[in-house]
Amino acid sequence: MEFKDYYQTLGLAKTASAKEIKQAYRKLARKHHPDVNPGDKAAEERFKKISAAYDVLSDDKKRAAYDEFGDDALSGGFDPDKARAYKAEQERRARARTYRRAAPEPGGEHGFGFGDDGPVVFVLGELFGRARGPGRGPDLHASVEMDLRQAISGAEIALEVPGQGTVRVRIPPGADDGSVIRLAGKGAPGVHGGPAGDLVIETVVRAHPHVRRDALDLYLTLPITIDEAYNGASIDVPTFEGTIVVKVPPRSQNRAKLRLKGKGIPRKGSHGDFYVELDVRMPDQPDEALAAALRASGAAYSKPVRQEVAL
Repeated sequence: MEFKDYYQTLGLAKTASAKEIKQAYRKLARKHHPDVNPGDKAAEERFKKISAAYDVLSDDKKRAAYDEFGDDALSGGFDPDKARAYKAEQERRARARTYRRAAPEPGGEHGFGFGDDGPVVFVLGELFGRARGPGRGPDLHASVEMDLRQAISGAEIALEVPGQGTVRVRIPPGADDGSVIRLAGKGAPGVHGGPAGDLVIETVVRAHPHVRRDALDLYLTLPITIDEAYNGASIDVPTFEGTIVVKVPPRSQNRAKLRLKGKGIPRKGSHGDFYVELDVRMPDQPDEALAAALRASGAAYSKPVRQEVAL
């Protein structure tokens, strides 16, 4: 049976890090995904191989077994302890045969009782189980891009999965960049009647032009006038739940933060917060009366504004 070089499939060296594996998979999956290549059977097969390679190399235990035993370690019924025992037994037999050839025991060339057939075939069948028992199919991996609003509120998407047709997936509210959703039994079919693998979906959340995310909290930088900052004001703040009226306290400083509790990202019964960061804007038109008033404003400061700055 042909050896499957999963590192070669993803174009990686065996020393590749987990980050490099993920980056290589994402790049290849986007290129060969059936949605991007409708009706292209070659691309579909390539996507299956890429997904199978990522399924193994992205899992620390599977990768370790693959590195030690090759793709035989991934077949149904494989037992790494028995494989190691078999390897040790083979090495012991080789040493025994070498000794036998130097000083044969009574009983002929098989005086040690180790034939070249029988037990070896039995152990291989027990170890690898390729033609004797059912094996679980590999997982299929897909990445789904969404905007921040969809990630916050949740979304339902339709995926064309090789061998499965259209699969509808519900992305729960609060998905983050790199969140993983696993659908049991929606992966590649099993071997010899074995169960199918899973469909593993990783979310990719696109950056928002105005809102920054930090865990479950959201941050919006909002411009205000010097009048609103100095005298205080009620301003309209856009949120993903609609517009909210927020009070700006008098004499608010530039970059001051106003907290809207519970208006951030929901997840498992809790909510993050929504922070409004004030961006105090200077007037961009000349006005002599305003200029004169600002020149006279020095007395309104409780201390020199640059008093605490020292290098």
